[in-house]
Amino acid sequence: MTAPAGQGTCLVVDDSRVVRKAARRILEGLGFQVREAGDGAEALAACRAEMPRAVLLDRNMPVMDGIAFLRAARAEFGPDRPVVVLCTTEAAMERIVEALEAGAQEYVMKPFDAALLQDKLIQAGLLPDPAA
Repeated sequence: MTAPAGQGTCLVVDDSRVVRKAARRILEGLGFQVREAGDGAEALAACRAEMPRAVLLDRNMPVMDGIAFLRAARAEFGPDRPVVVLCTTEAAMERIVEALEAGAQEYVMKPFDAALLQDKLIQAGLLPDPAA
């Protein structure tokens, strides 16, 4: 995996410090600057302070979950909201549809590795497709 420069900022939102650390390592290797938040409320505040290009968003968190964050971001930021890749352990189709309808562009299952996350970021339009 080559590390392209200047992919912009990605906000990693997860209540697990371990997941945030693993995602940070992958994203920085892909050329992103990384910021972190522990829940959706912290993520909204971070977006208000400085809008990231992308958000890697956990679904299940205390305070404000991922779906509530998606709905609040859509209402507050409209078309200026960041690209969101929802990250979760839930594989039920209705949960995936709910996330996409709430505003996520992509959906990735935990646990993820660098190759899977890179593929989802390409699909979301956040990284160039090396096959193109």
